[in-house]
Amino acid sequence: MNLGELLQCCQYARRLYRHPDEVGCSTACIDMAVEVDWDGEFDPQNPKNWPSVKKWRMTLIVSCFALLSLLTSTMISLSTREIARSIDADDLLKVDLISSIFLLGIGFGPLVLGPISEINGRVRVLILGNLFFILWNTVSGFSHTVGQLTAFRLLSGFGGSAPLAIGGGLMSDLWQPEERGRALSIYTAGPLLGPAIGPIIGGYVTQHLSWRWIFWIVSIASSCFSILAISLLKETYAPKILSRKAKRLRLETGNTNLHTKYDDTDQTFYRLLKGNLVRPIKMISTQVIIQVLSLYMAVLYGIMYLVLFTFPILWTNTYRESVSTGSLNYISIGVGFTLGTHVGGRFNDWIYGKLKTRNHNVGTPEFRVALMVPGSVLLPIGLIWPNIGSAIFCMGTIMCFQGIQTYTIDAYPRYASSAISTLNVLRSLTGFAFPLFAPAMYDKLGNGVGNCILASVLIALAASVPALLWKYGSFLRKKSGYAAGDGN
Repeated sequence: MNLGELLQCCQYARRLYRHPDEVGCSTACIDMAVEVDWDGEFDPQNPKNWPSVKKWRMTLIVSCFALLSLLTSTMISLSTREIARSIDADDLLKVDLISSIFLLGIGFGPLVLGPISEINGRVRVLILGNLFFILWNTVSGFSHTVGQLTAFRLLSGFGGSAPLAIGGGLMSDLWQPEERGRALSIYTAGPLLGPAIGPIIGGYVTQHLSWRWIFWIVSIASSCFSILAISLLKETYAPKILSRKAKRLRLETGNTNLHTKYDDTDQTFYRLLKGNLVRPIKMISTQVIIQVLSLYMAVLYGIMYLVLFTFPILWTNTYRESVSTGSLNYISIGVGFTLGTHVGGRFNDWIYGKLKTRNHNVGTPEFRVALMVPGSVLLPIGLIWPNIGSAIFCMGTIMCFQGIQTYTIDAYPRYASSAISTLNVLRSLTGFAFPLFAPAMYDKLGNGVGNCILASVLIALAASVPALLWKYGSFLRKKSGYAAGDGN
């Protein structure tokens, strides 16, 4: 007896006797172990079969959450002097720490929130994480000491990491491999455009209101968006959806042996939580693919934030521009990210489809490496000029990010949130650390020599990482206990 026949039997029993125990089918209903799964390949409850409008809505909502939380990572970069005077901070390193400490929370938050989303689902983690962010971001505006502002920024970063923690998993839940390139380009636009436009908003808010309103405006916007989004958010994590389905069917049929393929009857919640929290550490320790991609992404992210945080020094100190005028130079960064989003998203899916067709219609994660090649070429070129170069650099950055993240999601679909969270840790550490040493580096070496050194590092990584993954990626996945095979 399959699940459909079992349900028909129990429904008939309920109509006649109100409970399946009272008819001959009770043995099957009560004792038969049946696996609950999707109702066929085209089950409308499967998020991958949702209407495109619904899938794009979910993608855009999470991207907007990420944009709002990452706004605050750079909004105060042009306001450090005003903040230092207001809270009596005479140590420049402490002031720089206030700016970058947010990224430390962004980095370590997904280590907890990503695995938890693989237990309790994506939506709950996103909502609670965003509420945590709003709370501490609001409190940041009331700070009166360096210690208070640093601590509150760290905590708000932890909560603000929720959309980053679940984003990779959400892409895996919703989209087929041949669709993920464009979808991921829209999702990644939020967390990358946020830091680009943050200084523009922050510069004008500081000049016309107060640096404290930088935090309060973001909290107000996040609160309003949360109220709007909560009613539109739907759970996308397959194990969670199927678990709810199995629970409902157990109540309807009286069969306590209904289960999903993801259930482990011997697993307690504590052991499940412990296993999920430890998984990112195991992945970074044992997965060569994760190690290589983490290193590459960390360098890219570190240099990107180095550019973002040193822009005020360049425009306000060297070119003597006002805070608000200097902030307008960040438009070039936004242009680069926008171009990279548009070009990278289309090229990612197009080249994946072409290579899949040539490979007897079997897709592999290694097909995502193709997008990293042009992106990697643009990176060192973009470090030559301050404005045009910044646009080129940011275009290359987002194209590489898209290639790295789609590769990771395709290679680790079951544990996409944990895998992406692992990548986020190292990249956020460099995003936190690079801006701290950047002023000293440029003071000693100058902008020209300093950027040449960074470009040399990028050239070395650009020449090795894509080649390594293209040649050995399939072999490394076959040796992994976490990665998927080809065609998944």
